[in-house]
Amino acid sequence: MLIVTKIVNLETERAKIFSQIKVGFVPTMGALHLGHESLIKQAVTENDYVIVSIFVNPLQFAMDEDLDKYPRQLEKDKEICEKLGVNLLFIPSEIEMNTLSQEMTLIIPPVSMMSVLCGKYRKGHFQGVATIVTKFFNLVKPNMAYFGQKDAQQVAIIKKIVNDLNMAVKIKSCDIIREESGLALSSRNQYLTLEEKQEATLLFKSLMLAKKSFLKGENNPKNLIKIIESQFKNHPILTLQYIEIVDPETLQTLTKITNSALMAIAAYCGNTRLIDNLILTVKKPIIAIDGPAGAGKSTVSRRLAHELGFLYLDTGAMYRAITWLVMENQINITDEKAIAKLLELAKIELLPNSDLKIPVTVKVNDIEVTQAIRTTAVTANVSKISAQKAVREKLVKLQQEYGIQGRIVAEGRDIGTNVFPHAQLKIFLTASPEARAKRRLIDLENQGESNLNLKQLIADIQERDYIDSTREIAPLKKADNAVEILTDNLTMEEVINKIKSYL
Repeated sequence: MLIVTKIVNLETERAKIFSQIKVGFVPTMGALHLGHESLIKQAVTENDYVIVSIFVNPLQFAMDEDLDKYPRQLEKDKEICEKLGVNLLFIPSEIEMNTLSQEMTLIIPPVSMMSVLCGKYRKGHFQGVATIVTKFFNLVKPNMAYFGQKDAQQVAIIKKIVNDLNMAVKIKSCDIIREESGLALSSRNQYLTLEEKQEATLLFKSLMLAKKSFLKGENNPKNLIKIIESQFKNHPILTLQYIEIVDPETLQTLTKITNSALMAIAAYCGNTRLIDNLILTVKKPIIAIDGPAGAGKSTVSRRLAHELGFLYLDTGAMYRAITWLVMENQINITDEKAIAKLLELAKIELLPNSDLKIPVTVKVNDIEVTQAIRTTAVTANVSKISAQKAVREKLVKLQQEYGIQGRIVAEGRDIGTNVFPHAQLKIFLTASPEARAKRRLIDLENQGESNLNLKQLIADIQERDYIDSTREIAPLKKADNAVEILTDNLTMEEVINKIKSYL
């Protein structure tokens, strides 16, 4: 590990690093603990070259704060960095960083982000943080920079600065590391006596109590704050400074939690100021509807998504789109290598359509194919195409990308078993081959198809059921925890109401 104390030496060493090398950066104020170690370990894992800085930044301390008393353990910090595989440790002085100058240029984050949480009580703190972090970014030129989520306000402000100033660095916020008691690790914890340390666990315990209420449905921040405040009665060692529930990105106060929220707390334990926080996230459920062809999955899913205000994910249309593309390029449907190569550049888009009588708008490589993928020719080949490994891997990945945002209704033949195995609600819609063939006949006639044969449609459906249920990759089957609904004698409204009753 190389140790440098001068900016000129840092710049010299940084210039030696090839542009292809991925550089990770962990800025610290020293007194390293397991929380810092987790940041460094993640940086080492995700980068080719890791730089750590140790600098107790005077710009972020007010006159009445603990700059002089802030814990320093430089030799131990060096050993930790060496052990963890840090490539370069930068330890500049205040003179080197120019923080003693009265004329130093300062970075001033948005006032709205500095006037809440800790910013109310630490005037100038975040402009001091922003200034030094920006200076470090200019010197180190990292690809990735790592910060602990315990300082959530700091993380949000730094992300804002990086975005607004178009800095070429990605900010990685890492989980809070805690002691077994739940107390968030902090360099300031070493100020605490054994009694104070025990009392300090109330910060996390009270946050968890409020989170428990949130998970039961309480989304009013005022009520959650009251839960936390009530826990601090009869604890004379603890003095609550603030509890706020804000948007995790903008830090603006929330009146209702509809998406996600940062629940943050600060308190004095004796003379030591401690902070902690939790992220509250509103559940965004995935409803997975599986079943054989013709069971009514598409129609039911579209209507259900519309009524719930969810996104409808027509996975069947995706497989039909690939089948259409293969046929359009006159590739033999059994030529898996040619199909896999075709997929490399294929772009599939599903666009919402407010007209429930029309399937979602489907585009393949920017060509609108909504009707083209519904022909009998495509239908006859889609099972054989969808059973191929390359096809399934590409489309499952695309489907899961849609699923990240949640609040979706997805339908197909392996949605609950393979694509979204952790879906909050799994439905298996099924019907007899005869009932499904009659529905398919009506659909095709409405699309202008002629010369249709009901017996042939029944045979086609039975063959497709066999192919789907016996294929090697993700075969059609009912998930263990899925609710089965037989749709033969049910109207669409009855099916939808049954599904909604399980939510």
